[in-house]
Amino acid sequence: MSYDAIVLAGGAARRLGGADKPALSVGGRALLDRVLDACPDARTTVVVGGRRPTARPVRWAREDPPGGGPVAALDVGLRGTTAELVLVLSADLPFLDRGTVRALLDAPGPDGAMLRDPDGRDQPLVAAYRAEPLRREIALLATEHGTLTGLPLRALTAELDLARVTAQPLASFDCDTWDDLAAARARIREHGTVLDQWMTAAKNELGIDLDVDVKTLLDLARDAAHGVARPAAPLTTFLVGYAAAQAAATGADPAQAVAEASRKAADLALRWAAEAQADAGTDAGGDAAAEQNGSG
Repeated sequence: MSYDAIVLAGGAARRLGGADKPALSVGGRALLDRVLDACPDARTTVVVGGRRPTARPVRWAREDPPGGGPVAALDVGLRGTTAELVLVLSADLPFLDRGTVRALLDAPGPDGAMLRDPDGRDQPLVAAYRAEPLRREIALLATEHGTLTGLPLRALTAELDLARVTAQPLASFDCDTWDDLAAARARIREHGTVLDQWMTAAKNELGIDLDVDVKTLLDLARDAAHGVARPAAPLTTFLVGYAAAQAAATGADPAQAVAEASRKAADLALRWAAEAQADAGTDAGGDAAAEQNGSG
């Protein structure tokens, strides 16, 4: 299902001392870019907030007056969308992933779906809304209150019939304080997640959209390091990437090209190691024979 996305990136960040929160980095990537990576297939993406560099093109909007709160920001963002389904996200979700976004988009709620965090709290800024009822309720609030400035999101969501999607443990983790930011930076370096986080960051930095078989590449690096020499590991993986890129340029499937190049390089490394072992055995046998002849 096609959808548009609205990312709210204009908060005051008072608990961060007024810092430019969307530009703060986790794992070397701005928080805003991490959120944008979770919805790459949005037909149109509107970011409500001050303009800043982003990893992919977006449309910019700004509520008037700036700092008018989430409902006012959502209203101005909604004006830049045309899809029947609108994904709404805050710009400070370092661990939001594409699977969570897809679960929200696919949920069967009459007016959309909202994420519910592991503690049972609803997250209206991690949600997918049907555009028509969302526009209707915003218009009713504007008529009732005379302004949208300062209105809480619960005044909007309370009137909508939304499904709830249970969040993965970290999908709704947001960075409201410096302690939150430090915790997020520490989590991506944990042993069980650091490689996945690094691969995602590196692929985004390089503009690559490719499923990588990490185990195959690590096995290749191990074989090259042990069978040839330790510096052979990074050099070999570089050559595999280059060979795969050449194959992909001629029409080959990129993931299959990586797998095939890895297989060839791993086989070579194993042959290299076997040859070295055979030579070492021959040398040892020759030395033993020489010693025996000398003693005779």
